Amino acid sequence: MVFSSLEFIFRFLPVFLIVYYMVPPRFRNLVLFLGSIAFYSFGDPHYLILIFLSVIVNQFAAVKIKRREKEQGRKKAWLIFALVYNFGMLFFFKYINFTIENVNALFPSISLDMKIAPLAFGLPLGISFYSFHAVSYVIDVYRGEIQGNLSLFEFGTYLFLFPKLVSGPIIPYGDIKDQLHNRKYGSFELERGVKLFTIGLGMKVLLANRIGTLWNDIQTIGFQSISTPLAWLGALGYSLQLYFDFYGYTLMAMGIGRMLGFHLPNNFNHPYMAGSVTEFWRRWHITLGKWLKDYVYIPLGGNRKGKARLAFNLLLVWLFTGLWHGAGWNFVLWGLTLFALILFLLFSLRAKVVCEI
Repeated sequence: MVFSSLEFIFRFLPVFLIVYYMVPPRFRNLVLFLGSIAFYSFGDPHYLILIFLSVIVNQFAAVKIKRREKEQGRKKAWLIFALVYNFGMLFFFKYINFTIENVNALFPSISLDMKIAPLAFGLPLGISFYSFHAVSYVIDVYRGEIQGNLSLFEFGTYLFLFPKLVSGPIIPYGDIKDQLHNRKYGSFELERGVKLFTIGLGMKVLLANRIGTLWNDIQTIGFQSISTPLAWLGALGYSLQLYFDFYGYTLMAMGIGRMLGFHLPNNFNHPYMAGSVTEFWRRWHITLGKWLKDYVYIPLGGNRKGKARLAFNLLLVWLFTGLWHGAGWNFVLWGLTLFALILFLLFSLRAKVVCEI
């Protein structure tokens, strides 16, 4: 179930809001938790067990990390366990068939008559987002930035929170913990939320979906049969479709969050007005960029260990970024292209930019 579907707008959301506002404030997290489970069940009930496992495994690891605060070796071992679990699950469901496809392509080149059959399963809904949320939580507990003494219910409420569950924004627990326990409700917040949701819905349905028909028509015709002006028009249409689709979804998520008393961060800041590639990525998918900076780029050393290490760190970050967006060589090439452009700006043009993701 997506935010722009009729089932969500006219069935799930009204019923959920009525129940949410009718119960006393101390029970609203319970309603939010159960409502988020119901929301996910409407869209992908077969993989609901994966989120429950993520809650149990990561909270168990966080508790163990907290209890081993003075035993650095065991503390790190539990962190590694949690990271292997989260990224292992993400790799298996999102990248295993891409890996099998490439292994099969290698067999003929080394004269082996072998072929591995791809696995037949779909991609679990929102697995990239809730895996990143879980990773950030365990790492922050390891760093001592947050306490790892939450109950399963509290951590489950954070991980399941349906406005951000399927497509973000990516919010570390420390940025939202106060709102989970103490948030404001009222007619102003509800009105503001409805406005944000309506604007986002318009971007998604009236702009992104309509512009998307142009791109679909071009794909149907075939790239060999279109003129150069139509190809450029299609590229422009595809860029606008991506922007309005994702930005619209972000505004809908922010609007729903505001209706529930949450202030979710914005993911976009007019990225097509950016003056450089680096600035563009500070404005596009802001929460993903912040996650990659805080949990990948800075732990690798950032820009503090010389130019060669900086280039290597950026390479890993942009390979990670490309693969995060999809399992395919086109996404790898896209990430490498962005890496090359940013490296060119940093080293060749000596641009006066702060090296941030």
